[in-house]
Amino acid sequence: MTTDQILAATGRSHPILRAAVSGLPSYVPGRRSAGADIAALASNESHYEPLPSAAAAVAEAAGRMNRYPDMAAVELRERIAGHLGVSAREIAVGPGSVGVLQQIITGICDAGDEVIFAWRSFEAYPILVELAGARPVRIPLDDAEGHDLDAMAAAVTERTKVVLLCTPNNPTGVPISHERLEAFLRSVRSDILVVIDEAYVEYADAGSGPDSLALYREYPNVCILRTFSKAYGLAGLRVGYAVAAPDIAEGLRRTAIPFSVTALAQKAAVASLDAAGEMQARVAVVKEERSRLAARLEAQGWKLQPSQGNFLWIRADDGLTARLVAAFDQADIMVRAYQGDGIRITVADPASNDRVLQVLEAVSAAHAA
Repeated sequence: MTTDQILAATGRSHPILRAAVSGLPSYVPGRRSAGADIAALASNESHYEPLPSAAAAVAEAAGRMNRYPDMAAVELRERIAGHLGVSAREIAVGPGSVGVLQQIITGICDAGDEVIFAWRSFEAYPILVELAGARPVRIPLDDAEGHDLDAMAAAVTERTKVVLLCTPNNPTGVPISHERLEAFLRSVRSDILVVIDEAYVEYADAGSGPDSLALYREYPNVCILRTFSKAYGLAGLRVGYAVAAPDIAEGLRRTAIPFSVTALAQKAAVASLDAAGEMQARVAVVKEERSRLAARLEAQGWKLQPSQGNFLWIRADDGLTARLVAAFDQADIMVRAYQGDGIRITVADPASNDRVLQVLEAVSAAHAA
């Protein structure tokens, strides 16, 4: 008998999930396939294998995985701090930047507090906010697919505790300029934590987005969120970090699940910081391909906003989105669809990108006919 049948037969009940949990939207990850000919471009991860030095560090550390990792991640925090020019007291780490973000919201928000963010943006934002019992406040993107900072400032109330700013924004790729972000920081209360989520910052052209560290040094209510999952190629190991005022960072470390960043992840992240040159060379290739793709797509008639992430965004209604996904599926290419909004395509190797161009050229020609 199934559990439901047993409950029905015996008249028993089982524990009930909190209403906040039962009503949560599910996070939708990029689709996966094991097929050798499938181009998996639905998740914003590095299309390239891990850096050799990071892979070697993981292999060497694997022999000690019977031991718990360093819960305080002292070596990793010190290395990140040295890399950024801050102190280890200002660093908190977690299982990916999304894990650190959960620590932030858990540590800052009480039930009924408000968290403001742009929409559409990273899909985990409303999930983490609602899970904490706080209220998500979604502010529509502006006409250029970026953050409407004036509207976000106007949405601040006495219950606002956190503002999330994703730059470059996922899934649209649009950054927030330094000048606009600084003006926003001047306009909001200093007791509101402003989180600058920079998961894709390594892919951004110099000067396209904010100097977040400079803003952090001037505004103590700024928190910077970064990850090793994207440009460093460690998505499968889950390690991210926050830069925040020492008392905030200490609070984030207190809210972390014990031993949540594995020893393998810590060693790989340290090795990745040592291999910055290799990482930057790979990023340069992605940026070149991003520019090539964008130029070719615009020549085909697609209207794009300049992306500063490792992906491109095509705005599309439900009908066009469905046609695009069907065309990509038929060509064995997986992209990320957002019904009612559009599709996101991760930039990959030149051969995979050429396949993307062929699909979109055919869809564009059919659409124009």
